[in-house]
Amino acid sequence: MNFPLITDPSFYMIAVPAVLLLGLSKSGFASGFGALAVPMMALVVTVPQAAAILMPVLLVMDLLGMAAFRKDVDKALLRFMVPFALVGIVLGALLFKLLDARLVAAIVGAFTLLFLAQQMLFKPDPEGPPPPRWLGGLLLMTSGFTSFISHAGGPPVNAYVMRLKLNPMLFTGTLAYLFFFINMAKWLPYAWLGLLDWRNLATSLVLLPLAPIGVLVGVRLARRIRPDVFYRLVRIGMFLTGCKLLWDGLR
Repeated sequence: MNFPLITDPSFYMIAVPAVLLLGLSKSGFASGFGALAVPMMALVVTVPQAAAILMPVLLVMDLLGMAAFRKDVDKALLRFMVPFALVGIVLGALLFKLLDARLVAAIVGAFTLLFLAQQMLFKPDPEGPPPPRWLGGLLLMTSGFTSFISHAGGPPVNAYVMRLKLNPMLFTGTLAYLFFFINMAKWLPYAWLGLLDWRNLATSLVLLPLAPIGVLVGVRLARRIRPDVFYRLVRIGMFLTGCKLLWDGLR
């Protein structure tokens, strides 16, 4: 059987750095930057095609991230987060053909920037209580929804988990497991929507060897970084992601 993969060099000039950036974000280092992968690839292919091509790559990255951080998981927090995220995926699957992906990107970008502005203007009390669970549930449903549409689930869930003041390793490990469940739940609806065709899967196989490189480099950096620097990088990643998503949506 012939696999008609994408052969345009301009696609790989964009896709290779996008996959490496995604791998870095999966390790926890440069967390938040991973949401830029689909918008970057959307410069050369459609948003749904970019999301479909990244599915097998995400699976490998999720497995590597889970293996690297298997001892750093807040299981109680994970049990709270997964059901809400799955509800968001169901909503994304049902509304996928009705919503313009760029509109969704603009909404996610705007809320990401609003959250960061709120943090800068009204700094949370380090000794204060964690955010309410209803807010966490809402942000997690948003994360599942935006993850289904364009693999941009990072900013909404970061907005909640950052306020819980976890140490960087626990933060990274818990989110690694969360996105494994989120991404696994997307396979069936992606197939139902006809996104997992041979062309996209064959292109994924070409990009697959890059998956462990970004993750392994990021894991090494994440284990050596100070918490204050870690969260500063998370905020920078969210700011750049928010700007990029908002620009793509309004362009």
